[in-house]
Amino acid sequence: MTMMTTKTWMSRALQGAAAAVLAGGLQAAWAVGDLAGGPARNQTDLHPPITRIASEVQSLHYFMLIICLVIFIAVFGVMFYSIIKHRKSVGHKSANFHESVAVEIAWTIVPFVIVVVMGLMATKTVVAMKDTTNADLTIKTTGYQWKWGYDYLKGEGEGIGFLSTLDVAQRTMSDAGKPEGENYLLKVDNPLVVPVNKKIRIITTANDVIHSWMVPAFAVKQDAIPGFVRDTWFRAEKVGDFYGQCVELCGKEHAYMPIHVKVLSAEDYSKWVEGKKKEMAAKADDPSKVWTLEALAERGAKVYAANCAVCHRPDGKGAGPIKPLDGAAVVLDAEKAKQIAVLLNGQNNNTMPSWKTLSDTELAAVITYTKNNWSNKTGQIVQPAEVLAARK
Repeated sequence: MTMMTTKTWMSRALQGAAAAVLAGGLQAAWAVGDLAGGPARNQTDLHPPITRIASEVQSLHYFMLIICLVIFIAVFGVMFYSIIKHRKSVGHKSANFHESVAVEIAWTIVPFVIVVVMGLMATKTVVAMKDTTNADLTIKTTGYQWKWGYDYLKGEGEGIGFLSTLDVAQRTMSDAGKPEGENYLLKVDNPLVVPVNKKIRIITTANDVIHSWMVPAFAVKQDAIPGFVRDTWFRAEKVGDFYGQCVELCGKEHAYMPIHVKVLSAEDYSKWVEGKKKEMAAKADDPSKVWTLEALAERGAKVYAANCAVCHRPDGKGAGPIKPLDGAAVVLDAEKAKQIAVLLNGQNNNTMPSWKTLSDTELAAVITYTKNNWSNKTGQIVQPAEVLAARK
């Protein structure tokens, strides 16, 4: 009796826990609303197209579905008609034949013609997808674990470059299991900004592992492969914000690698370029400047939060294969060149990637921060000039 009571209690407890988890999951799912230019709840169709190519892809999608539906109805219609009308219970006997040349020719030619028609319909769009010539703006897109780097190589805005990382508040909500807002896990600190009605060429590559840059509203998906360059293009026909994600499994933080493209009018884009260049000029630090420990540590905290905390955690304890920085020998070592070398060159087959893309001041700041935060009270300071010297 006691055993049965215990089993019953355990069964009810498990059922209650399962119901609570399901209710919590549904509540979390409904906490996130539809996002213009991004995903929608209960979405059953492709994203609304914003480029001509995306419109053609959507038309092809419907065309292929109609062909498949017609074939489905025809095949199963004949099959069920035969089953019902020629069943044994109404006196029909099964036919006995070995071959029919006419039928064999028909079921060879008809599918061949269907495939050719589908191929011809798709060829024009596929060829257009790969035509990256005569671009108005060329942007190099580099995948990192787990962020995107954008460098404007040609066209208005040439020389602009920045990293685009998941907004810190989004990660905090995810860790707490409390999603909020329509742009949950899609908000970034620096969106990619492009002008409307201009041909944008995207050159993709990667710094560590394979990534893939995809924005559904543009019908764009291009792998980013270390050591190789690939390219694609789009021409947005509407201003607004459009979202995508890395769609190649690239490690434990793969889900936290969103893409945000902001499409502006030509006038607003020119204003953005002017403002961005002024911002970059203001942030361009003199590597010969001598900083105080407090000033470097304050700036290093921001660099760490934007680039390092996602792996090493805000408390510096690391997780799984990611080594902790709190109490780490290389951080505590008085020979500062060791930690500088790790950040410049990476280590462990890019498990720890190179951070050469950060400026000398940013690298000096984040190293100084790690050497003087948590339990690491070394009092050591790394100046930008030391990082600059290590680059040579």
